[in-house]
Amino acid sequence: MEDILLEVAGEINRMVCCEGSTGILMKNSSNGEMDSFYAIRPECQADVPKIRFKPRAGKTLSARRWHDAFSQDGHLDIEKVLRRIQRGGVHPSIKGVVWEFLLGCFDPNSTFDERNELRQQRRQQYGALKAECQKVAPAIGSGKFITTPIITKDGRPIKDPSTTDNLQDDNRATSTPSPFDSPKHDEEHVDDAVPDKKGIQWKLMLHQIGLDVLRSDRALVFYESEANQAKLWDVLSVYAWLDTDIGYCQGMNDICSPMIILIENEADAFWCFERAMRRLRFKLMSFFFFFFFFFFFPKKRENFRCGTSSIGVQSQLSTLSEILKAVDPKLHQHLEDLDGGEYLFAFRMLMVLFRREFSFVDALYLWELMWAMEYNPNMFSSYEESSASADKSYTHDTNDKLLRKCGKFERKNVKTGYKDQHGSLAVFLVASVLSTKNKRFLKEAKGLDDVVKILGDITGNLDAKKACNEALKLHKKYLNKIGKEIINVGGDHPFACC
Repeated sequence: MEDILLEVAGEINRMVCCEGSTGILMKNSSNGEMDSFYAIRPECQADVPKIRFKPRAGKTLSARRWHDAFSQDGHLDIEKVLRRIQRGGVHPSIKGVVWEFLLGCFDPNSTFDERNELRQQRRQQYGALKAECQKVAPAIGSGKFITTPIITKDGRPIKDPSTTDNLQDDNRATSTPSPFDSPKHDEEHVDDAVPDKKGIQWKLMLHQIGLDVLRSDRALVFYESEANQAKLWDVLSVYAWLDTDIGYCQGMNDICSPMIILIENEADAFWCFERAMRRLRFKLMSFFFFFFFFFFFPKKRENFRCGTSSIGVQSQLSTLSEILKAVDPKLHQHLEDLDGGEYLFAFRMLMVLFRREFSFVDALYLWELMWAMEYNPNMFSSYEESSASADKSYTHDTNDKLLRKCGKFERKNVKTGYKDQHGSLAVFLVASVLSTKNKRFLKEAKGLDDVVKILGDITGNLDAKKACNEALKLHKKYLNKIGKEIINVGGDHPFACC
């Protein structure tokens, strides 16, 4: 009981400790003040995209507004919180705790006691998962990480691999260890640690995760610390152990990195990332497999489409195509004529949720805008019921009370009965970017290379709030257009009766 009370006090403290400084930041926000939260290495200052997001009084969710949204026993007024986030994002001082609710880690209707009991359970569960991983790879939890292969494809250990060769391109040294630095890690231990296919496949991923960790947000001072890099490596490695369907794909480090920065407790950061992956695993992560098969095994494409992992990418690309065909048929036809009907040029934007199109600060702002707009109050219960239900669209009654607790995007879907789980706001955002630049595409794009170049020109020039608003407008236009076509023509459609 004493532990729970301490956790309750800790949660309250996390919400209110930064109120004094928040008032100052909200009055005169600047890029320099953003640097106090996400400090940039001096040598990288010139290469970092311009930051557009600034906390604004009366619009951005501040620590004070966040604290005021809780009742005395801890129930959260999610309607009020969503309204504020959709107007101006979340102040950096509270992003981590707010994201836990936006991603469905906690139920807004729960109390402080209930949430902290659940938090303790999850921390214990993460500790158990991490302990399992440590038995197979002792480097887990050591404060260091692996950047070279430690076993062969058939599971035989590689003795004392050097980490320096792989890091020459990074122009910096690292103290990432040999996995055999531990005195317990003798040959017999390695043989015992890889008894099955799961262990072998997982250990084969560890060095690739390590290399991607080295590339993660290198401009930030936060990742000058090897301990922070190791924390990111631990979380990604444990997740790869837990999720045997996905394992690890390049790009997951870009999704996980901000959570490591924003959430101090490693276990809490892990479960926040795990919830984010539940949203992405069918919708986005299959792009990696599609991309690989499309370019390297084109003749096997049909076999690939039959697999479970391909469901997301087929539907996601198909939805993007359908949207653009409905709202901008001329541009859609032009892209078809350029052999761009697969829409692979949009791969990167969807794969890492626009991390390359925005500065670090603005990407986080975009994410919380999208998550708030897509929020459904039944998310937590859907995730908790079973891992299988987490990959399905939410089921709920369309009553007024529910609608008020939904984000703008989800509210429109609930009202119209639009049930396409692959028609996420991110897809509409990509479609809106394409549609708003249609004149340039139609005039300048003579091939797919031109399409990629034009898209590349938008890097650093997109405004997150404007992009989301354009996506919402296009979403409304699409639903209206498709709804009219269904009434006039009839037939199959992604709508369900409310």
